[in-house]
Amino acid sequence: MPLNREQIAKRIALELKDGYYVNLGIGIPTLVANYIPENIEVMLQSENGLLGLGPYPNEHALDADLINAGKETVTAIPGAAFFSSADSFVMIRGGHIDLTVLGAFEVDVHGNIASWMIPGKLVKGMGGAMDLVASARNIVVAMMHTSPKGESKLLQECTLPLTGIHCVHKIVTDLGVLTVENGTFKLLERAPDVSVEEIKAKTAGPLIVEKNIQVIQC
Repeated sequence: MPLNREQIAKRIALELKDGYYVNLGIGIPTLVANYIPENIEVMLQSENGLLGLGPYPNEHALDADLINAGKETVTAIPGAAFFSSADSFVMIRGGHIDLTVLGAFEVDVHGNIASWMIPGKLVKGMGGAMDLVASARNIVVAMMHTSPKGESKLLQECTLPLTGIHCVHKIVTDLGVLTVENGTFKLLERAPDVSVEEIKAKTAGPLIVEKNIQVIQC
């Protein structure tokens, strides 16, 4: 079966390394905070002014004044710091974020990402996404492999307005884990009971598939 949102987040959590400073985008990426491996310590940063995000709160830890950039109620770990949004973007633009995880409408084989606007739809703007993809040392995209209409979101060329260019290296979808290498997608892992043939059929851009594709364990 394809991965659900929580399983995608759990797989992305394996990309975290001890000592990382990490920014989690709105949507599936925020769920990664719930699956940080116990043997590592990372600091989650929110562009609205919090360094030290914790997992989602239970009813006893609920604080309506403590929110992330997606206006969701969150927790703060011991040692967390609060500051202005301006200071937050100094951290981002200064290259101090080791890993950014964000969603996308489209990614193409050149590592370009379109994540903020569908033409004709009312949007408030791209938020901090452009700064994040331009400044983070590493970027992982979390998204569904296809649109609700069944159209591939992994393309030869993005068709929507770009958020960033030549910046995406790894993508985790409900069907598998892929990298962007030399103008192609490369399949590294597949979801349980999802065939390589299905992933090929749902990937519009060129796709390299080598032998012994691992099954995602989550």
